[in-house]
Amino acid sequence: MEFQKVEDLIKTSLTDAQVRVTDLTGTQDHLGILIISDAFIGKRLLQQHQMIMDILKESLKEEIHAVQLKTLTFEKAKTAGLVE
Repeated sequence: MEFQKVEDLIKTSLTDAQVRVTDLTGTQDHLGILIISDAFIGKRLLQQHQMIMDILKESLKEEIHAVQLKTLTFEKAKTAGLVE
């Protein structure tokens, strides 16, 4: 799986998103994905993750075996020191 493809899929749906994709196992089919977007404001964690899974569902069928998601609003990401 090309990491840029995952990033582009998410950014197409969440235009303000900052996305970081990492390979968790060295096999490029277990991905860690950090998504920072204000589209998550007012949504519970489960809803945030469902948004991302809906975006990735076609890719997950064939190319991705597992994902570890971390979703944050820009305010929470700033508090965590992940963005300026």
